[in-house]
Amino acid sequence: MRLDQLYRSGKPEISIEMFPPKTPEAAEKLFETVERLRRIQPAFFSMTYGAGGSTRNLTIDLCDRLKNKSQVETTCHLNIIGQSKTETRENLKRIKAAGVYNLLALRGDPPRDQPDFKPHPDGFHSSVELIEEAHKDPWFSIAVTGFPEIHPEAKDRAADIAYLKRKLEAGGCVIITQLFLDNAYFFEFMQHVRKAGITAPVIPGILPILSVPQLRRFAALCGSTIPPAVEKELAKYETNDEGAVQYGIELATRMCKELLKSGVPGLHFYALNRAHSTEAILSNLGLGI
Repeated sequence: MRLDQLYRSGKPEISIEMFPPKTPEAAEKLFETVERLRRIQPAFFSMTYGAGGSTRNLTIDLCDRLKNKSQVETTCHLNIIGQSKTETRENLKRIKAAGVYNLLALRGDPPRDQPDFKPHPDGFHSSVELIEEAHKDPWFSIAVTGFPEIHPEAKDRAADIAYLKRKLEAGGCVIITQLFLDNAYFFEFMQHVRKAGITAPVIPGILPILSVPQLRRFAALCGSTIPPAVEKELAKYETNDEGAVQYGIELATRMCKELLKSGVPGLHFYALNRAHSTEAILSNLGLGI
């Protein structure tokens, strides 16, 4: 189902984000995970687009396989890093040719050796420009990103919300948030979103913990705060991945219960190509198989 039609049923829609694997063997494991998770009937699987545009061809190829071989609803991530306008338009054509109409449009993270964003000399300069370009074709239904703790490059909350509004005015129809580890950040974000007159569905992004180092790395990369209460628990599992996974399931379950009670229209899981934690959380919520 198209993103612009999806969040209307009144029941929470579940979506699951994957990332492009580095080897053919890992790719096959990815699709084994997809087959396992499709039993919970997610609204869609999404496939990320590597930093610096490093996986652009692989991302689109994997979305093609998800849509046409696995036959699951698919959302393709697309960013503008390291691409000319011509290349970006060609990627949009490839995504459309694969039969994928759902798109998550981002500016993207620059390569690690180039910490500051520099647009391609012949490319688009912002996610807004990418959204405007994709929106020219009514084939596409476009999601945008939101930041409960403010985008790291934003001047302040007001500037961040104003930019979010620009992305929606450019053609976005759904907001998927960055990860957060305390619902207070999400609820505060929602107050600012609605006060700004934004009515689009807002889908909280949930990251199940796989290990303590992994969580710290992701939180630092995304500018997400690890609250003191969570930090205290993480200290127990610094070298115990199995314990960290179980704690992550318990934490995400508590967060998701509160989010669902508040009326969120869906939950977006950053599954990291794993099935167990997402399955366990949804089972705890009564939403699993």
